[in-house]
Amino acid sequence: MLSKTQKETKTWVTFTFTPSDSAESVSVVGEWNEWVEEPMKQKKSGEFYITKVLKTGESFQFGYKVNGNGWFTEEDCAKVPSPFAGDNSLLQL
Repeated sequence: MLSKTQKETKTWVTFTFTPSDSAESVSVVGEWNEWVEEPMKQKKSGEFYITKVLKTGESFQFGYKVNGNGWFTEEDCAKVPSPFAGDNSLLQL
């Protein structure tokens, strides 16, 4: 799930991901930082979240990495083919 708050040229995007099975770690990985894993924090409910400040008017491909290897896309975003097989999520701001 995504929530967005736009202010002028910046958009605050909160990424929230709930793994279907128990997970020790979840990271968001995307084009905005050259695909570097960014660890997400876990809530007591089991959801993982992180807030990023991104440039309004841009588009970014991204995905969630679970336990260091599983790749998942965001339900709220369009999907685009990944060069590594599978899909990436497309975030349009």
